[in-house]
Amino acid sequence: MNQTTLLHRIIKPDWWIQIDLVSSQAFRPTPEDHKLLSVYDGDQIVPESAYNHYASDPSKPSPTGVLSVTVAECDSTGLPAIPDPNTFPEHVFIDFREFGTNQIKRKSEALRDAAILRGWLFRP
Repeated sequence: MNQTTLLHRIIKPDWWIQIDLVSSQAFRPTPEDHKLLSVYDGDQIVPESAYNHYASDPSKPSPTGVLSVTVAECDSTGLPAIPDPNTFPEHVFIDFREFGTNQIKRKSEALRDAAILRGWLFRP
């Protein structure tokens, strides 16, 4: 990964606020995530393949598309991107562990805004 690497986030239906507006929750880890947000390494997988990988798990809700942020955008908000090939080869965590609830919310909003500005990289 380098600064321009895209990190693909699968967007779930629950995260829609209105047409073409996604909640910052899409880029915020849940308590079960232990402050580690799961994304796909764009150097290893294209957005459509990331979507299909996620959608192939019947235990997960049907996704609505893929938004992405860069490693540089994560770095600019103080969030390291950590490869996690043990989960699956293209897996990366965006690490929020250093931060409290209010900081996590602001940082997830910044990531969401960057992703929305870039636009959808895949929608079925």
